[in-house]
Amino acid sequence: MPEGDTLARIASVLRPILVGRRIVAARGRPGGARLDLVVGSTVESVEARGKHLLISFDNGLTLHTHLGLHGSWHRYRAGERWRRPAARAVAVLDTADATAVCFDAPTVELIEARALPAHPVLRALGTDVARPEFDINVAVAALREPRRAATAVGDALIDQTALAGLGNVYRSELPFIERVHPFTPLSAVSDAKLRAMLEGGAALVRANSAGGARVTTTAGTPGNLHVYGRTGRPCPRCGALIVSAASRVRPAAPPRRAYWCPSCQPAPATSG
Repeated sequence: MPEGDTLARIASVLRPILVGRRIVAARGRPGGARLDLVVGSTVESVEARGKHLLISFDNGLTLHTHLGLHGSWHRYRAGERWRRPAARAVAVLDTADATAVCFDAPTVELIEARALPAHPVLRALGTDVARPEFDINVAVAALREPRRAATAVGDALIDQTALAGLGNVYRSELPFIERVHPFTPLSAVSDAKLRAMLEGGAALVRANSAGGARVTTTAGTPGNLHVYGRTGRPCPRCGALIVSAASRVRPAAPPRRAYWCPSCQPAPATSG
């Protein structure tokens, strides 16, 4: 699933071709959002909020997309051949000289701007790690709520209601950097370690928002990632073989795989 840095990059790519431009044609999937309602309007802003993208128009409507596991936004010059089949397009915005196309996204909806503050998903988002106004104190306070005490720290880092923008890659990379097992309950993670993961996560997301491959390693460390996707390969810090396991962040959610070094990140002690 695209993470906050990916959405920030998408927003930065779409702004030059959309903001200030008049929409001359628009369409969505059959039975989906009535994108024809934005034809003739001008794009006022393109904004990433966590893992969500908001495109606002001067007629009071906002296009909200969430890319899920397989969605993506593409930009094309007018008349340029698309890199994916048109049947997979779920939102198309044409200006006089460019086209923005969203493929395969499960969430595509038009919202009145005045209704945005009441949107059940958007209003529940925590402070956004990709934005300059990210408030680490607000994020720590949310994570320290009693109802999250038993939550694994890796799972808590991607709880979008506590803080928005981190995803499965950071769920593994940030605990590794701080030598914390990703399944350690939040109640067993010190404030210092928790704050370090949040500060590091915000810094990495902002750096990776500029484009290029996502990098979480420092200069001199081979590869772009420490442990994510590297099951059975040597830890870049100690040489032990990296392991992984799937877990469900929420009972109804699909399982996601976490990665860690069993030497650098010893398993949390169990009671009983």
